[in-house]
Amino acid sequence: MDRSWQTFRGSELIDSGMFEVSWDELRSKRNAELVRTDPWALTDRTMTQAQTDYRTFLRDLPGDHDSANEAADAWAAYELPE
Repeated sequence: MDRSWQTFRGSELIDSGMFEVSWDELRSKRNAELVRTDPWALTDRTMTQAQTDYRTFLRDLPGDHDSANEAADAWAAYELPE
């Protein structure tokens, strides 16, 4: 989950920063991502290890980080499986 923002004037970067996120917002986006990836886990399909690891990462996200911002940054840095 990317928290970064940038403001440009034409092609010139004039400001940038990071949005603050709440646990409610993070959980909502995480739940939507789990729903999006549910088809990976259908009984007639076999998930790759990367897909399994990603879904585990998403489920564990709130418990593995002290703040919603830390969790969002970890998610943004996670290499998404294909």
